[in-house]
Amino acid sequence: MNVAVTKDKLKPADFASDQEVRWCPGCGDYAILKAVQRTLPDLETPKENYVFVSGIGCSSRFPYYMSTYGFHTIHGRAPAFATGIKIANPELDVWMVTGDGDGFSIGGNHMLHVLRRNVNLQILLCNNEIYGLTKGQYSPTSEVGLRTPSSPDGSVDTPLKPLVFTLGAGARFAARAYDTQKTLPEILKRAHEHKGTSLVEILQNCIVYNDAVFDNVLARDVAAEKQLHVEHGKPMIFGAEKNKGIRLNMQSLTLETVTIGENGVTEEDILVHDETNRSLATLIADMDGRDLPVAFGVIYCNPAATYEDGITQKLEAAEANGKPSLDALLRQGHTWEA
Repeated sequence: MNVAVTKDKLKPADFASDQEVRWCPGCGDYAILKAVQRTLPDLETPKENYVFVSGIGCSSRFPYYMSTYGFHTIHGRAPAFATGIKIANPELDVWMVTGDGDGFSIGGNHMLHVLRRNVNLQILLCNNEIYGLTKGQYSPTSEVGLRTPSSPDGSVDTPLKPLVFTLGAGARFAARAYDTQKTLPEILKRAHEHKGTSLVEILQNCIVYNDAVFDNVLARDVAAEKQLHVEHGKPMIFGAEKNKGIRLNMQSLTLETVTIGENGVTEEDILVHDETNRSLATLIADMDGRDLPVAFGVIYCNPAATYEDGITQKLEAAEANGKPSLDALLRQGHTWEA
């Protein structure tokens, strides 16, 4: 693919390729694609430095539809390819697009290591709680009891929670959004600002095989009571009347929903979101819309040294000590001595 060197201010249309977008009508991937294309013009990256990497699945068709460099890899291995690209050329702005099956089933091992290494790239996890491309089998994030071609009597698997996994693996940035969320570009910008691995879980509707799976959280008639939009330094208040909040139960060290003005509860009792607190972030990421609302926004952000910076320092130290580069060794003959 030829990618022109950028000179003028870019527009969303500049990131749309000439390929026909081939997702099912009504698929949440369309909204995610548009959100990404609206985000990139506001970043300071030259267009020729963008690279989109994906594995296998519906969302993994992403590189075809972006007018950037891209690599559609193999099932579950996108993190390995993305890591190699970033190490080989740290100047590239690497975005990885995956799904709940691709990223956390066959790709779980690779996902674990890209998160713990803190490679400076953005991961967009499109979570529809189903295998869409291969016709509707249950995935690692599917709910217990879901009937599918691979679980005709209902799944018995306990679902994996992507952001709990992400934080447990040692990632330094974790966020959540949903496909049609108007503020999705702002969350993507925050992910891009972060230096290190940024994972954004995006709840995405699969209209064919798992339609309305998130309606218990996203439907208009329940959204105010089931969504908590967190902001750093602000109390975790939600509800149609903005009178509900999240409080830490000091006896059980668990989170609970309380109503301001009832039983002596005041705004002072409500937890204030601290996106640098990993323990708090893990508790928030675990909220699933049953007894507690689902959290959206930047849940955790606490930068640390990146993997490629460490690799670069090793290479520079070796060169400073007079050790020949690997490239020089490979080019000097058929054999060499260390």
